[in-house]
Amino acid sequence: MAYQNPSSNSISDLEAPQIIPTTPTTSTTTPTTKLSAQVVANKVKNNLAFHSKWGELNGAMGDLGTYIPIVLALTLSRDLNLGTTLIFTGVYNIITGAIYGVPMPVQPMKSIAAEALSDTTFGVPEIMAAGILTGGVLFVLGVTGLMQLVYKLIPLSVVRGIQLAQGLSFALTAVKYVRKDYDLPKSKALGDRHWFGLDGLVLAIVCLCFIVIVNGAGEKNHGCCGDPSVEKNDDLGGQSRDEGARNRTGKVRKVIFSLPSAFMVFVLGVVLAFIRRHEIVHEIKFGPSSIEVVKFSKHAWKKGFVKGTIPQLPLSILNSVIAVCKLSSDLFPGKDFSATSLSVTVGLMNLVGSWFGAMPSCHGAGGLAGQYKFGGRSGGCVALLGVAKLVLGLVLGTSLAHILRQFPVGILGVLLLFAGIELAMCCRDMNTKEDSFVMLLCTAVSLVGSSAALGFLCGMIAFVLLKLRNWTMDKPLSTIWMQKSPEQV
Repeated sequence: MAYQNPSSNSISDLEAPQIIPTTPTTSTTTPTTKLSAQVVANKVKNNLAFHSKWGELNGAMGDLGTYIPIVLALTLSRDLNLGTTLIFTGVYNIITGAIYGVPMPVQPMKSIAAEALSDTTFGVPEIMAAGILTGGVLFVLGVTGLMQLVYKLIPLSVVRGIQLAQGLSFALTAVKYVRKDYDLPKSKALGDRHWFGLDGLVLAIVCLCFIVIVNGAGEKNHGCCGDPSVEKNDDLGGQSRDEGARNRTGKVRKVIFSLPSAFMVFVLGVVLAFIRRHEIVHEIKFGPSSIEVVKFSKHAWKKGFVKGTIPQLPLSILNSVIAVCKLSSDLFPGKDFSATSLSVTVGLMNLVGSWFGAMPSCHGAGGLAGQYKFGGRSGGCVALLGVAKLVLGLVLGTSLAHILRQFPVGILGVLLLFAGIELAMCCRDMNTKEDSFVMLLCTAVSLVGSSAALGFLCGMIAFVLLKLRNWTMDKPLSTIWMQKSPEQV
């Protein structure tokens, strides 16, 4: 039927140039632009959507065990602008939550912070110079695709070794916070902690037990009650009465297991901070801190690079990008993560904020594990934390340090302990003896040498040697060295 009217086809072909206007190009691109913007908006909305209101709120507390001690110590000992740091890290939290859709943490760069706390001449200009240079290197590694190549080449056993070392390091530090009377600004223990008091050992133990009862070992399903298979096993008399009792018990358990334990413990710490020192109320000054551009000297750039950037780079590459990328894919298989995007976001954070005095920041596997442990499942978790930081930075500014200084250190230790344990438990998928050997070797060297780079190097060497050993296991030496086939020998 289509070939019965050729004249109509020829007429339509001739008239086609006359009826096609010059504006369809813009009219088709405009809906496309609107459609792409709508897709992005929907993705951001989905990434920030709460899976559970109390769970996301509780998960937001999982990163504070590492964030508060470092930022507070630098604020009190090196005059870090706490208000500026809160504002910028709050914005980082909101943006990363919207981009990734998971509780992606924003933590201070630990190696740079450790150098600043141990060297009195390593001041704010040196800290910020180290952050800018570290961010610049990570940004270049990300945009060139080299970071993704590194991620593909590093074996899983070495990554697990780094995660285990970081997790155990967090856990050991947490135990020190609980057992010892710790001075955060000076980062030193003052002696054994007293058993009783507003920051006593008993308080920390009670908080620890409370979180264990509510959260358990991190099971996915806390509702251990109401299982129909359990209810049907009782066929004795008075079944309806027993069933009613079980239902009441089940409701109580459901309420207990759904409590935001970390959030409640943190609120308790804030209340105790005001009780410990009533004068805090008079020391608080409302209003944001002034944001100023940091002035750098040539000496600050040089010292920041040598003592800050060089030690920080291996830790940032391994723990902030590689380990976080692997842990994210483990915890959230449905999400698409790349080492490239993580490296770029870490780089941009420091290339922007460090110029204005915000503490150099990065992602961290420990923070992600801690937030996941306490219920964080979406980007809304860290976005909520970011809004809280932003509000505190704008309303209280640096005066917030007076409150945090009185915060019970033992409670911070409890929060940090669970984050460290959750991160260390990621290594439980190492099933072969060779993988376990490489992982534990990497962990041991990292912990004893206090260097993730040294542990990584030893782990890679051990991995290569084991692969060479397996490759040469069934081959004669002449086959290996003379490059002859077994038939020629």
